[in-house]
Parts: sequence; C-alpha cells; structure tokens
Amino acid sequence: MVPKPSGGRRVSPTFRTLRGTLGSVKIVALYLPTMNERTPATRTSAKVGADAYLRLPLRSHEFLKGVPLHDVWQVRLPGGGPGRTLADAREALSGDRLSTTTPAVRALFAFRRSLGRIFGWDHEPTGSRRGSFVDRLTAADRERTLVEPGAPDGPFTAMYAFPNEAVSEARNATVHAFLVYALESVDEDYLLTWAIHVAPVSPLTPVYMALIEPFRRFIVYPSILNQIRRRWIETYGERSG
Repeated sequence: MVPKPSGGRRVSPTFRTLRGTLGSVKIVALYLPTMNERTPATRTSAKVGADAYLRLPLRSHEFLKGVPLHDVWQVRLPGGGPGRTLADAREALSGDRLSTTTPAVRALFAFRRSLGRIFGWDHEPTGSRRGSFVDRLTAADRERTLVEPGAPDGPFTAMYAFPNEAVSEARNATVHAFLVYALESVDEDYLLTWAIHVAPVSPLTPVYMALIEPFRRFIVYPSILNQIRRRWIETYGERSG
C-alpha cells in the first residue's frame, strides 16, 4: 500500500499516477479468480492456430508481409441473416469500445496508460526503421476502404476497412502492432477471426509482450470478443427470420 503524503504536502503527478495504477491492479486482482471458474462450455471465444487465419483470402497477408503473426482468436456470431459485413458490427469493433468492455479490461487499459505516462511508452519510437504502414496502401486499397486511412480508431489508427476485413495499427515505444479483423459466413452463423501481428521496435518488445501475455490471453481478448458476441446477439438475435 502506498502511504498518503502527510502534512498537507502537494501530491506530485507521479504519485497520483501510481496511486491510480494500484487501484487498477486491485480491480484486476478481484477479477482474476473468476477466470478459473469458466469452463470450456461457457467460453464463446478461443485462441486458435495460425492456419485458421492464414487460410483466409485476405489483403492483410500481403499488406503485413514481414510482420510476425503473434496469435489468432475466433468467436462465433450466431445468426444475423444473409449479407452481414464488418460494418454491421462496427460499433462493437470500434477501438473506443475495445478498452471498455468489462471492469477488468477498463482497469488493465487504465493501468497500461498509467505506465505509459510514467515511462513514456506511448510516444512514437524515435529512430525506428518502421514508419506507419499507411504508406503501404495501394491506390486500389484506398479506393476500396470504407474508412479514412490514418484516421483515429480509439487507441489505434485505422489502415483500411473492407466489407469483410479491417486492419488497425498501434505504434509506440513498446510495439508496432496490428489488429486484423475478418468476418466470414459459416453455415447460418458468422465467424469473426481476430489476428494480432507484432513487430519489435526495441529490446523492450519481447519483454513487454511476455509480461502482458497472461492478461491478454485470460482477460482482455476473451472479454472483448465475448462482448462483441453479446452485442451481435442483442442487435441481430441468434437466428434471423
């Protein structure tokens, strides 16, 4: 526990940030025990093999060529009716909503922002050999995309959004990362595939990714994908028609 400064002394911004960080950690600690109580039958999203993503005919395979694939997740979206696209789920998929799905996810994003302020992690890396991949977009990509390349997407930057595929980018002092969303029709349902590519920007990158791995794997990604599924069902129902 961090003691409060005594004698009416002025609290420094760093102290306030640390105090807020500890509060976020407490929320996550309270949430962690419930993760072990979930059985496979109650999970609606899953971490899957790379083949589940690489088999799809996506622009991202060429667009992100040379960027290591970190992991792949999928969630089944029941019903919805024919002709659904990523635009139909855009509200649930927007960057702002990704960080506010559950108290634990909100706490973790707040925790990360606090650390970013303390250590200066959220500035674009200086001296990096990689610039934004927005420059990789072709004229055909720019003609086809449904969003403005380079536009803010919550904590990310939109690269492109096609009817059934979208890519967003994050660049800072820890990682150069990309989120790929792909939606496909499967029987009477839809399957959302979420792939994460991560390029190192410094020796800190592998250490940082290892530190956040349990939080991403057991809290953040399942919470976000299950929230997308819930919103999909609320909007379109489990079966249409």
